[in-house]
Amino acid sequence: MTTYLITGANGGLGAVAARELAARGDRVVLAVRDPARVTPPPGDTEVRRLDLADLASVREFAGGWSGELDVLINNAGVMAVPYARTADGFETHMAVNHFGPFLLTNLLLPHLTGRVVTVSSGLARTGRVRLDDLNWEHRRYSALGAYSQSKLANLLFTQELQRRLSGSAVRAVAAHPGVARTGLDRHFGGGRSLLMKAVYPLIAQKKAEYGALPILFAATEDVPGNAYVGPGGRNGERPRLERRTDHAGARELWEISTRLTS
Repeated sequence: MTTYLITGANGGLGAVAARELAARGDRVVLAVRDPARVTPPPGDTEVRRLDLADLASVREFAGGWSGELDVLINNAGVMAVPYARTADGFETHMAVNHFGPFLLTNLLLPHLTGRVVTVSSGLARTGRVRLDDLNWEHRRYSALGAYSQSKLANLLFTQELQRRLSGSAVRAVAAHPGVARTGLDRHFGGGRSLLMKAVYPLIAQKKAEYGALPILFAATEDVPGNAYVGPGGRNGERPRLERRTDHAGARELWEISTRLTS
């Protein structure tokens, strides 16, 4: 039996992935901010509390893990939320989408036997990681820009993690769902143009079930380290490996993230 840990499995892509993996007979741990609001899918499932916006919560969660973990799926995230800082002083997107998963992964590495799957976004291609201003302290805030930066950070994290795992049985891979209606985009459109507000709901009609397929593919199929899986086919029903190039700054981002989360 394979053990999966899925963050943000209370809804959207994470909930679909948890349901499908549990239906296969695997053990699935759903890590969510509010366990009382989650009904786990049938099967060998468990719900545990984890708030990725709070590094103390991440440490407590990881400290309570015992036994082997086959696959960690870093799925939880926020998108295009208004500017805010967490208790640790991080901009919200970077806290939830990058710093929290970064610390969680590193703390759980001694338990991991299979792979780390980190969920990025197609908008990573528009992102720019400002190593000198990761938390938007010295530039005008852009909710979409902050999201894109954090999603590109996911790819840099995967790239550097795989480099560090060289020679290990554990591999690091990434995936993105394309455009799917998951609830993550509820803030999207705020402050956007009237055209974007009108067009986005029309292009984001793909079901969460299709959006979860690249994540499931990355978690279960024999893909190489540093692979990037995205949707293929008309509705995203055929996951495929995306063309992947190494990004500059991956090692520097790792070093900064280590310092800020230490």
